[in-house]
Amino acid sequence: MTSGTTPAGRASTALVTARFLRMLSIVLEQLDAVRDADTRAEYAGLTARAKVLERETDALEREIEDACLQAFGSGLSGEELAFHSMVFRSLTNLERVGDYAFGVARDLEAFAPRVRSATLQDAVPIVRLLSRMVERLSYAFAERDASAAREVMRLDFEQVDALYEQMQRASLTRLLERPEDTEVALIAGRMARNLERLGDHLVNVAERLELLVLRPAVPLH
Repeated sequence: MTSGTTPAGRASTALVTARFLRMLSIVLEQLDAVRDADTRAEYAGLTARAKVLERETDALEREIEDACLQAFGSGLSGEELAFHSMVFRSLTNLERVGDYAFGVARDLEAFAPRVRSATLQDAVPIVRLLSRMVERLSYAFAERDASAAREVMRLDFEQVDALYEQMQRASLTRLLERPEDTEVALIAGRMARNLERLGDHLVNVAERLELLVLRPAVPLH
């Protein structure tokens, strides 16, 4: 296969790009919904909203997967093959991101009325950082910007992981100080893990994207 583009490849690339960016925007909507619910202290309906977005994510995943499989058999150029391979391998990551965001929304709606505000506030800085990571990843993908992809990784390694450890320590401290709040501490810990893993999957996509931008002819892992 040659470098450059093909008519079928250009059409498929445009379609896949638009759908992939929509998947990322859904993640941002899910995180914004969690942050907005916490700001307003109104959690009713959060799970239902997250479920609607999760269903759209699942439908987009299937559509993009079908488009990539069809493109693989259409005689793509080397650059187009690298792009479609990167997207195809990243679909599972974005699907898992949606799952983790849904889990956080479900836990927040179910347990917010029963927990002290400090427990919920621990999650807010992580949600803000993850939103920033999604925004930068969307830009990196749309513009093929390796520096923006690296910023996604840096935000996760330098800030999200530290906040995750902080939230876990806070949950353990509350558990030791108030043994009667065991369930709350465990739920807070689960929310922290879900948010941390969400960030890990965004990093996986950013790493593949960086490789695509810098070495488009190299097979992607």
